[in-house]
Amino acid sequence: MNVLDLVRTDLRDFGGYGSARKTGLKGRVWLNANESPWASPADPGQGLNRYPEPQPAALRARLAALYGVPEDSLLMTRGSDEGIDLLTRALCRAEREAILVSPPVFGMYAVSARVQGAPVVEVPLVDDGDRFRFDIDAALRALELSVAKAPVKILYVCSPSNPTGGAVSNADLERLLRGVAGRALVVVDEAYGEYNEAPGALALRERFPNLVVLRTLSKAYALAGARLGITIGDPTLIRVLAAIAPPYPLASPAVALALDAVSPSAADEAKRRAGRIVAERGRVAEALRGLDGVRAVYASDANYLLVRFADAEAAMQALLAAGVVVRDQRAAPQLKDALRITIGTAEENDAMLAALAALPARVAATA
Repeated sequence: MNVLDLVRTDLRDFGGYGSARKTGLKGRVWLNANESPWASPADPGQGLNRYPEPQPAALRARLAALYGVPEDSLLMTRGSDEGIDLLTRALCRAEREAILVSPPVFGMYAVSARVQGAPVVEVPLVDDGDRFRFDIDAALRALELSVAKAPVKILYVCSPSNPTGGAVSNADLERLLRGVAGRALVVVDEAYGEYNEAPGALALRERFPNLVVLRTLSKAYALAGARLGITIGDPTLIRVLAAIAPPYPLASPAVALALDAVSPSAADEAKRRAGRIVAERGRVAEALRGLDGVRAVYASDANYLLVRFADAEAAMQALLAAGVVVRDQRAAPQLKDALRITIGTAEENDAMLAALAALPARVAATA
C-alpha cells in the first residue's frame, strides 16, 4: 500500500511554509531571517538570536541510530503531543474522518481530534482483573461500522497504556495492522516503551507502512522539561507531517540537551535507570498488594502502577498529608476507585507506602 493514500488529498503535495532555515543556504553573514545581529544579554552563548534548524541534522542522526531507523523516517516534535496533533490534522478532515481510542487512555488523542473537528470512536479497554487489554476484535468491528458515517483513519494504541500500564504484544499489533491495511494508520504511542521488557513496535516497521510509532525523551531519558518527541513512520508520511509542522518546532537549548541525553554513554545510563525502575515496580506492586485498603494492583509494563482502593478518597488525602502527590484517576471510565502511582526512587516509594500503611483501620476494613 501507499501510505500517502491515507493522507488528506489537499495535503499530499503541500509544501508548507518556506522558512529562512528551510532553504538550506550556507553563508557567513546572515541577513535573510530578520533576526537581531546581537545576542541577548541573557543568552548563555548558544546563539539564540538566530533561528534553529527546523529538524537539526545532528540530533536526527543520533536519534535514528538510537532507534535503528532511517533518518528520513523520523520527525522531531515538541513532545509526542505535537506528533499526535500533526497526524490527526494530516489524515482527518473535520466531521468526515474519525480516530479510534481505547479508554481509559491518554487524553491528548481525543483533544487533538476535537480541535480538528474529527469524530472520536471509543473501544474501551477490557478489564481482565489483573490487567487491562486492548480489544483487537472490537477495534476491527468498530472500523467496519464507522465506514458509513465517518471512517476511522487513525487507531491510537497506547502501549504501554496510560494510565492502565499494559502493553500490546507485537503479535496482536500485527493482527491489527493487517486488519486495517489500506484503510487506516495504527499509531502506537510508546512513551513508556523503555520500561517494557518485551520487543517494541519498531520491529514491525519495515513490513507495515501503515504503522507509526511515537517515542519521547520525556520519560526514561529524563527530559520532560525539554519537550522533545519523535514520530517514526513511512518517509512519505513524515514529509507531509514536516510540511504542516511549525517552521521552528525545537528550541536550541532543548536540542543541545537532547544531543547529550542520547549520547552512547547517556543512553546506557537511561537503560540502567529504566531497569532500576522495573525492579522497583515489582517491589512496590508486591508491597501494595499486602496493604489492607488496596483492592487491586494491575500488572504494568510502564513506570507506574494503577491501584484500586477500598476508599480512594481517604488514600488520596493520606498521601497528600504526607506530601506525596499521585494521579487521581477516578473521573476516568472504569476507574472510579483508582489512583495512578508513578515509581520513584526507593526512598520516595517507601514514603508513599508508609502513608498508605497508616490509613485508619476503619478505612481498610471497608475493603
